[in-house]
Amino acid sequence: MTVLDRPRISDAELAREARPRAGQVVSDALTMTWRNLVKLRRNPELIVFATIQPIIFVLMFVYVFGGAIKTGSVPYVDFLMAGVWVQTVTFGALNTGVGLAEDLQTGLIERFRSLPMARSAVLVGRTLADLVRNLFVVALMTLVGFLVGFQNHTTFAALVLGLLIVLLFSFALSWLSALLGLVAPNAETAQAAFFPVSAVLVFASAAFVPVATMPGWLQGFARNQPVSQVIGAARALVLGGPTAGHVISALLWIGGLTFVFAWLAIRRYRKVA
Repeated sequence: MTVLDRPRISDAELAREARPRAGQVVSDALTMTWRNLVKLRRNPELIVFATIQPIIFVLMFVYVFGGAIKTGSVPYVDFLMAGVWVQTVTFGALNTGVGLAEDLQTGLIERFRSLPMARSAVLVGRTLADLVRNLFVVALMTLVGFLVGFQNHTTFAALVLGLLIVLLFSFALSWLSALLGLVAPNAETAQAAFFPVSAVLVFASAAFVPVATMPGWLQGFARNQPVSQVIGAARALVLGGPTAGHVISALLWIGGLTFVFAWLAIRRYRKVA
């Protein structure tokens, strides 16, 4: 059989052959996660500053503002911890977008593109590495909270579930940050684009003060936006009381945000890479 006699392979068949298998996607994603964790280990200053800031927030709000903010029969430190957990992972999600923007600027993404790997692995690896970093930061914050008087009013399992919801929310926000990092022309712009969004969501929420103390026109937004919903779930799990509604609402927000922004980020990545 000559070359001309061979059956012609269609473009669709070529695309199917080039498409990575599920096992390869998982392997590539784990490889990229490990690459980002090694990079983080070689930059200990980043870990230090990422942990000092939340510790300062806990100490400052407990000892400076704790006596001025009334939370009823609940000690302020117990009310505060859920807000500080979510505030920390919200601001920490900025690192995902800044890191991707830097990789685009330096041409590292182009090098990844030339490798026989799943394109989505770059984004998944980045977000999973940031999830591991957030796990360390949240665990350290919880330890500091216990040292300054925080008490879990429910069970250890409920506390772990509350922390797990916070970490899942951090994963969802990492995808939003990834999208901004891929759209922004440089790391500085990615940082500038993410901060106003995160600041509004954190400070116009139930993180540090009861929503009932806010102006009436702000309460609707502050009570129903995703940061407050996640805080409400974590707070209910550590303080007790009705929890199912809070947890379901938080998980719906997390699932929706992850699906939308992961899809948009991967789609954008395929265009720029």
